[in-house]
Amino acid sequence: MQQPVNTRRDFIRSTAFGATAAALFPGLAGDAAAAPAPPGNAVAERHRNLFNGDTCVYFYNPELWQPEGGPYSARAIHRYIEMLGKNGIDTFIINANASKAWYPSKTLPTIIDGYKRGDREFFRSHAICMGITKPQEVEKFLDTFVLFFNQYLDLKEAGVDWLAETSKACREHGTVPWVDIRMNDLHGHRNFQGSFFNSALLKRGEMRLHRSTFPSIAAEATAHQGLNYEHPEVRDFMFAQIREVVEDYDFEGLELDWWRQPLCCEPNASPKTVEMMSDWFRAVRALTERQAAKNGRPYYFGMRLPGRLETLKSIGIDLVTLCREGTVDFICPSGYWCTTWTMPHDDLRRQLGERVKIYGVIEDGANSMTSWSPKLNLTRPMRYVSASREMIHANAAGKLVLGAEGIEWFNFACTDQARLPGISSDYAFMRGVHRLEFLRGREKHYMFPDNGNIFLEMPPHDVPSHFPASLEPHRKRAFRLPMCAEPAAGDLRLVVQVILKKSDPVETLLVSFNGSWPEAEKTATDLLLFPCGSLTHHTEDHAAFNFHLPVALIQDGWNEVVVENGAGQSVDVAGIELGVMKGAATG
Repeated sequence: MQQPVNTRRDFIRSTAFGATAAALFPGLAGDAAAAPAPPGNAVAERHRNLFNGDTCVYFYNPELWQPEGGPYSARAIHRYIEMLGKNGIDTFIINANASKAWYPSKTLPTIIDGYKRGDREFFRSHAICMGITKPQEVEKFLDTFVLFFNQYLDLKEAGVDWLAETSKACREHGTVPWVDIRMNDLHGHRNFQGSFFNSALLKRGEMRLHRSTFPSIAAEATAHQGLNYEHPEVRDFMFAQIREVVEDYDFEGLELDWWRQPLCCEPNASPKTVEMMSDWFRAVRALTERQAAKNGRPYYFGMRLPGRLETLKSIGIDLVTLCREGTVDFICPSGYWCTTWTMPHDDLRRQLGERVKIYGVIEDGANSMTSWSPKLNLTRPMRYVSASREMIHANAAGKLVLGAEGIEWFNFACTDQARLPGISSDYAFMRGVHRLEFLRGREKHYMFPDNGNIFLEMPPHDVPSHFPASLEPHRKRAFRLPMCAEPAAGDLRLVVQVILKKSDPVETLLVSFNGSWPEAEKTATDLLLFPCGSLTHHTEDHAAFNFHLPVALIQDGWNEVVVENGAGQSVDVAGIELGVMKGAATG
């Protein structure tokens, strides 16, 4: 196995990319010493609780961050970052771009180039990209976007570069600033030519991928037709974007986000293409190492991306090589929108080696199980993790117990963005979640991945779904989920909730956990195991049954739930959820 590369000089000398890097970056091979990366795992213990904020994170809810009103100002940025620090975030990763730069770039096209305050027509061609086509809804959309993007104009006209202000605020409030670059953002894919979201390069059909689609995604095929990195124009454009945020701003880490979207080269990339991309990543690494030497401190380099390594390599991203040779310091394996409940962090560690730091990513979507608030008569197709302490604790525990070395939060602000009654992001829930010892003994709400819809998944990169699952008569199926063991002393109990279609007959249903004797006694309920904000009940198309088991059955790592259908007819299991709950058994 190739030895880890711990300094810039070692990196240049030990890779075939050395000559190219030296040409791109004069002085890289000189005598000036780079800030050495720590031995072994390159990312210091300082970075355990990471918060990824997209380009809109300050702007979704101005009433929260600048309640006094008025033109939007740097005060909102400082309040947001101060709040993150008070709630346990040690590293803030700010996203700088989508298809275009969203900050006031001096060299690249930006999202508000050409926009004049109040110009509703500037946004009209993007309405279809939001799924908005009815005339009345389009007009409302235009009004909303005018107000939203006026906030960016407020800052620009006041001479505030919000990306630079982010790192300044982090320094003032004790949080380390990193930057995130989206590698193939396609928020404007339904109107490549018309949407103001799209870069000039993305508008050119010959620069886009043409073999990344397949029949099962035909309804959203354009979402898979992003920029093709086999073209040097694409690589140069993205490298220029990365270079600007690394060299011209005060950050200490760079994350490349391949979940927006997981598209790089045409599928089944040749070894030559894979090596070409590896060299390109090495050039990015050389850029961060150069900045590390300039700053006198490490500049970490990593990626947020799917956890299916062979699928990634098929599109040109050889993560195993990049991690084992030391090009990449950290990875954040995740899902597209819904949080992953069965990401195999243990298996990723075996494949990627010991040097790279692996984070567990908590996305805001729980799964696509519908839920209901009788109090507000509100039905939602998905619960938001950031509104549930128990979901957060369970999801983090399942990742940490498999070896994740910290947590990255993604899309946490989307709950607030939705402005749903009784449902909001609770930032206090983030405190301490990166420590497994903090989580043991606390209530938890575990779930399994399910088949959501094409807007919540990005096949074939997502971890395979478990539900819905059909059980024929007198058949059983096993489902595996990572969980953490709980203290022997205490008042915790384990509740396994099996959720069926309401129309399915329920005769004999049995549950076994980690090989325990099958339990047939069950309690019918319409309640969720834990509320998620104002959402408390299952919808009327589902029937839920609770099985009560000893919490001592839970073990650190992978746990197995077996469900058996003892009835004479097939049943469809819509989902299985598990609660580590306090108190005596109830319905």
